[in-house]
Amino acid sequence: MLKFYTRETLTALTNIRKGELKFGQVANTVSSLDELKEKPQHYVLLGIPEDIGVRANYGKPGAAQAWKAALTSLCNIQQTLYCKADNMLILGEIDCSKQMQQAEILDTNDAHYAEKLGELVKQVDHLVAQVVEQIIAQGKIPLIIGGGHNNSFGNLKGASKGLEFPINCINFDAHTDFRALEHRHSGNGFSYAAEENFLDKYFIFGLHRNYTSQAVFDTLTKRSSKVQFSFFEDISVKNNKIFSEALKEAGNFCSHEPFGLEIDLDAVANMGSSAMTPSGFSLEECRQFLQYFSAKQHCTYIHICEGAPNRELFAGQVGKAISYLVSDVIS
Repeated sequence: MLKFYTRETLTALTNIRKGELKFGQVANTVSSLDELKEKPQHYVLLGIPEDIGVRANYGKPGAAQAWKAALTSLCNIQQTLYCKADNMLILGEIDCSKQMQQAEILDTNDAHYAEKLGELVKQVDHLVAQVVEQIIAQGKIPLIIGGGHNNSFGNLKGASKGLEFPINCINFDAHTDFRALEHRHSGNGFSYAAEENFLDKYFIFGLHRNYTSQAVFDTLTKRSSKVQFSFFEDISVKNNKIFSEALKEAGNFCSHEPFGLEIDLDAVANMGSSAMTPSGFSLEECRQFLQYFSAKQHCTYIHICEGAPNRELFAGQVGKAISYLVSDVIS
């Protein structure tokens, strides 16, 4: 279920240089979940190396590689007074290897290909929820690197079960991922979480109007007391509201009670991701968003997903972008 990382695992990813101290040389590890309660660190880094949910949503694979790329980049940033690796534990990764292998051998021409992938997504859901629940039940904040956005369901289920009540969520995303309750995939994690009473209030920050169907808008309208959103176009194109006002709007709706924080890299312009966009927020705006909400008292977990290091010229940049986001949280 869970592959624990050791100091040796991190050292192998670290380019050690005389006169410098790197993140991978200092970061703390554990060998069991029971050890978490004994550690002073608040944040626990966890990887989910899969992209089955992306494929089940007819998207392009590659998100399975984001965890390794991010961790490699993170291990090689500098340990200083301003960026302290000892503020975080590196737990390891959810073992999705069995599901990934089964996904690879499925016949893409099978009329039920997507549904069969959806069954594998359900298995990953279970694994993710179990680990997230145990981390949160011990008073820690999981900092999760996906993987597809299908893992929002496992995150919300695990957090809700760990806290023993439904939680809120703020999602930095170009899409709602509130699609129909069909087979499980990366586009319906939040709708399933709401249906199963793990998700209470939900805010989508920076929704792109061009890629949201009328059916989804109709669903959001019916659920307006529990689901709200801001348009990317209103913030960054029409300038109807400034970025800081949009942050406050989302926070007022969701952040006064325990909430999960979801960041989909599809929302960042020209970022290597499963659904790359030429028009979106800058990485600096994404960092501002993350710093603003991760600092809030009720932030329960953080999930960064959909980065795809295999996309065109962005192999090195995706891991580096995620490492910036992780270091912003712990610093």
